[in-house]
Amino acid sequence: MKRVLIISYYWPPAGGVGVLRCLKFSKYLRNYGWEPIVYAPLNADYLLYDYTNLKDISDTVEILKYPIWEPFRLFKFLSGRKQNDPTDPVHVRQKKCFIDNFAIWIRGNFFIPDARRLWINPSVKYLKSYLHDNPVDAIFTDGPPHTNTIIGQKLSVELDIPWLADFQDPWTQADYYKLYKIKIWADRRHKKMEQLVFKTAHKITIASPSWAKDLEKIGAHDVDVIYYGYDEDDFKHVSPIIDKDFTITHAGQLSRDRNPEVLFSALNDLKNELPWFNENLRLNFVGNIDMSIRKSIINNNLQNNFKDNGFIDRPRAIQLISDAQLLLLVLNKNENVNGRIPGKFYEYLRARRPILCIGPKNSDLAMILNEYGYGECIDYEDYEQIKIYIKKRYELYLKNKNNILPKNIEKFSIENQTKILSGYLNQIVKC
Repeated sequence: MKRVLIISYYWPPAGGVGVLRCLKFSKYLRNYGWEPIVYAPLNADYLLYDYTNLKDISDTVEILKYPIWEPFRLFKFLSGRKQNDPTDPVHVRQKKCFIDNFAIWIRGNFFIPDARRLWINPSVKYLKSYLHDNPVDAIFTDGPPHTNTIIGQKLSVELDIPWLADFQDPWTQADYYKLYKIKIWADRRHKKMEQLVFKTAHKITIASPSWAKDLEKIGAHDVDVIYYGYDEDDFKHVSPIIDKDFTITHAGQLSRDRNPEVLFSALNDLKNELPWFNENLRLNFVGNIDMSIRKSIINNNLQNNFKDNGFIDRPRAIQLISDAQLLLLVLNKNENVNGRIPGKFYEYLRARRPILCIGPKNSDLAMILNEYGYGECIDYEDYEQIKIYIKKRYELYLKNKNNILPKNIEKFSIENQTKILSGYLNQIVKC
């Protein structure tokens, strides 16, 4: 088999969606002629931990680890934050104190490309020594964090190894980039590093079609799409038992820019308009929920219909979405939202339950929903259409007919996406 070095900050026992891309690629690459060697930090400061992800690591995969120093522990101490609070100062709280704003400014202007930058030089030195005796045919990096990207870029140039630079999110076009109070001189440095990546990478891939076009507009060439996808293995032991209540389930983080206030307003009105709707309605949320969303729930008299499950492991989350009457997905209100396809969306598809997406109707996600008929994408402020769609699903629920007609979504399986990745790796090795 050909050998590929995968460089990823996120690796089990990390939880959340960020860990899944490299983890699942490493799981299936052998099926397509590539042996993965994974490089990850030895002592990363992950916000979420999910030990069920360990099941996807083969006993035979070679895993390299090197220590990392991160500034987050110091920031937590200085800002008086709890251990399980978000690590990024941008998401610390709505009303930020001096230490929050100072940390954001330092993060955006001195930790370039990101807060893990101190891992770059030690990693390059360590991996150069490893690769001297254990050569690989290609390098694969996944960012953010784009520290991964820069490590791959340096190794590729210095050792002349073909390199595929993958993006889960964009770099300077990311929706959160502007939140870091980045000055002109720091912005230039970010963009200079980004352009160097575009120039030296042998292949660039990203998670959605709109974002691929966005990268090409700022200088990247021939960018292709590799979707997140779902893993069929994750559903092997799931036996859906559709909820008796009218459950609207959301899995994943709900930040301030994903507050579905119009949805909550519509639900509150339906409680007053439809018989038994209040008794049947359950909002079943999984993951971190911003305080502004909790306030919206209370303001719309939905607190008695609401259940906060907190962060739970993926098997339990997949069971919950498979049992739901309706799955909720809220896209964030930002400039590049049209390319935002959250990783959980593919698991929603595989669960084969109706989906309500709140976001732009011309987004990449909306196009997929329309093509496969698994639900609807409705604009943020379209109160009437949101209300009509929920009422339609509720009436079907009362008749025990709240289902969708399943279609073949196999193209979105992570195994098929890994096959696409292996094709690009083959291409760059032959060049």
